[in-house]
Amino acid sequence: MATGYTDPRRRERILDATLDLIADEGIARVSHRRIASRAGVPLGSMTYHFEGIDHLLKEAFGRFTDHIVAVFDTHLAAAADRAGAREAVVDLVHTLSEGSRRDLVLTQELYTLAARQPAYRELTHEWMRRSRVHLEKHFDPDTARQLDALIEGLTLHRALAREPHGRALTREAVTRITGTDRGLTACPEAVRAVQAEGASGAAGG
Repeated sequence: MATGYTDPRRRERILDATLDLIADEGIARVSHRRIASRAGVPLGSMTYHFEGIDHLLKEAFGRFTDHIVAVFDTHLAAAADRAGAREAVVDLVHTLSEGSRRDLVLTQELYTLAARQPAYRELTHEWMRRSRVHLEKHFDPDTARQLDALIEGLTLHRALAREPHGRALTREAVTRITGTDRGLTACPEAVRAVQAEGASGAAGG
């Protein structure tokens, strides 16, 4: 491993180690010493690259939000029409809720930090703005805002549920907000699928 200031990835390793520590042990456990140990760098590197712990946290969470926005872009960029975008949103909810637990924990840690400290709200504000930019390529601004909230809510519910709902319910929720190409009434197939899913869940409970 490279040593000294010639190490080109030292700063990135520190940021990654910060996010890993937060995901594994929570914001309360963050310290320069613990991060340096995880990153495998000298303790002095922390103050060389970052002015203080707040600077480090903002940079680390900025790196994390870049990652999530890139996931949005990956799913929505290929959609050729409104129907494709609608399905891309469904895919996005299921990708986020079935994916990295690290991402889920980091999302909640950032929201908690922003709720307690207004200085961090700019990060969440910018994150939501960038997410809506991708949604607004396919939907009007008001619909994009509703979808953004729906994505976060359904993702959290699926990730934490003992029995996560299936794609049919997600698709129905997206359709209720966006409408369909044949009007604002959801397609019968989707309605039947949701009803069958609900009946199955009730029988199992």
